[in-house]
Amino acid sequence: MSDGRFIVIRNGRVLGAGAARALPLDLLIRDGRIIEVGPAGMAAPADAEPVDATDRLVIPGLVNAHTHAHGGLAKGAVADRQPLEVFLTGSGALNGSRTLEDKYLSAKLSAVDMVRKGCTAAYDLFVEYPVPSIEGVGEVARAYRDVGMRAVIAPMMADQTLYQAYPGLVETLPESLRATARRAAAAPYAESLKACRAILQSWRFDRDFVRPALGPTIPLHCSDEFLAGCRDLSREFEAGLQTHLAESAAQAAVALRRYGRSLTAHLDDLGLLNERFSAAHAIWLDHDDMARIAGKGGAVAHNPLSNLRLGSGLAAVRSMLDLGLAVGIGTDAVATSDTQNMFEAARLAAYLSRLRGAEYSRWLSAEEAFRLATEGSARVLGFAGKLGTLAPGAFADLVFLDLADINYVPLRDALLQLVNGESGAAIDAVMVGGRFVLRGRRLLTVDEARLRRDAEAARERLDQANEAALAGARLLEGWVGAFCIAHARSAELPQRRLAPD
Repeated sequence: MSDGRFIVIRNGRVLGAGAARALPLDLLIRDGRIIEVGPAGMAAPADAEPVDATDRLVIPGLVNAHTHAHGGLAKGAVADRQPLEVFLTGSGALNGSRTLEDKYLSAKLSAVDMVRKGCTAAYDLFVEYPVPSIEGVGEVARAYRDVGMRAVIAPMMADQTLYQAYPGLVETLPESLRATARRAAAAPYAESLKACRAILQSWRFDRDFVRPALGPTIPLHCSDEFLAGCRDLSREFEAGLQTHLAESAAQAAVALRRYGRSLTAHLDDLGLLNERFSAAHAIWLDHDDMARIAGKGGAVAHNPLSNLRLGSGLAAVRSMLDLGLAVGIGTDAVATSDTQNMFEAARLAAYLSRLRGAEYSRWLSAEEAFRLATEGSARVLGFAGKLGTLAPGAFADLVFLDLADINYVPLRDALLQLVNGESGAAIDAVMVGGRFVLRGRRLLTVDEARLRRDAEAARERLDQANEAALAGARLLEGWVGAFCIAHARSAELPQRRLAPD
C-alpha cells in the first residue's frame, strides 16, 4: 500500500507470537503496515476499507529462515535414504542445464508453495552455475515479487568441490572413478566475489520486499580467501551472510582434522561471526560454538525436516536458547525436505525437542515453536520487529485461517491447535503488505494452471538434459557415503543422535 489508504480488519480472533490466547481484536493498517491493534469495534477512519475476518484466526505470516528455491523444479528427484554428502554428489547435475526462465519458474514454484502454506517471507540460498549472475538472481527476485512474497536472496557459492573439501576422499575411490572426481571443478572464488559485488551494487528491487545477501554454501567448500571476501562484502554492503554450518557429522569431523578446531571457531577466527551472520542447520555444535555465535550477535536457522530426511542429527535448540542465541525455523529445499510447509517444520521442532531428554520442562512449547517460526525467523532475515509480529509498525503480513476447519472444532486452545495440528489446509487468505495475494483459497497473483504446465514441461526437458550427468554421479554415491560414515563415527564429536547404531 503506498497511497495512504487505511484498511481495518474486524471480527477476527487474533493470535500473535507471545500471545497465550486468540483474542477478538481489530487491526488498523496504513501503507502496508500495522498502525494499531485494538479491541473489537475500535475507532477507524471513516474511509478505511473494511475486511471482515469473522470466523477467522488471524496470525502473522510465517517466516522461513532457510530454503533453496532452486529446489522447486527438483521436487521428488532426491532418492530415499540419502545422507547429505551422497545428495551433494549429484546436486550439481540435478540443478544443471537451467535457463533464466527455469530459474524464474523454480523460484515461482517455491514461492507459491510457501504462500499457500502461510509463509510470507523466506531466506533463499539460490544456486547458479558456474557463478551467480545479475540476471539470474534478478529472475529469482522477480519471481518472489510476482507471487507477492518477501525474500532475502543469497547466491549459494563455493570454490571447492566435495572432493577437494574432504581430504582423502578421492584416494578412497576406485581408480576408474578418480579422474571423474578430479574433473569436477568450482569457479575460482574471485569470479564469484566479482559477481556478488555487481549484484549488490546494482540491486533494483525494493529492499523491504526483496533484498540481497551472501551464501558461501558450506565453510569446508570455501577457501579462507573466499570466506574473507564474503565477510568483506557483507560488511561493505551491510548484507546478510548465511552458510550451512556443521550440518553433518562428516563436516564437523573433517573440520576438526583440517583446522584443528571446530568450523564455528574457524569462522570466528576469520571474522565472519557478527549480527549479519546466520548458520543453517548448526547440528554438530558444542557449547563453545553456540556461545561464540550468540556472543557475536549471530543467529541459527533450524531445519528439522531436512535434518531428519537426510539423517543429519538433532540440533540442540534448547541449549542455543539458553545461551541467548537467536533461532529461527526453516524448511530447507523441497528436494531435501519434501515440503515447504512451515507449519510442519514448527511442529517438528517442538516434537523433536522431546527426544533430547526426559526433563519435559525443557521441551520446546507450542508457544516457543510459534515464536521461532515467526519472530525468530524474522531476526534471521534481518527483519526483526517488522515481520512475524502483529505489533504496530510491523508489516501487515497476515494469514487468515478458517475456524470452521475440522482442526479447530471444537475450539479450545487456538495456539496449541495451530502449532500441533495445522497443515495449511485451513488457510483461507494471505495478505502481504496490506495486499491480499491469496483470498478465498484462490491465489490472486499467479495463473496456477499455467504454472503447472510450465513446470511439467521443464521437468521433462531438464530430466533428459541432466540424465547422463546424474548417472555419472550415482557411480560415486556409495563410495562417498562409506567415506562419510567412517568420519561420522568420530568419538570427538558432540552427541547429536538419539542413540548409536
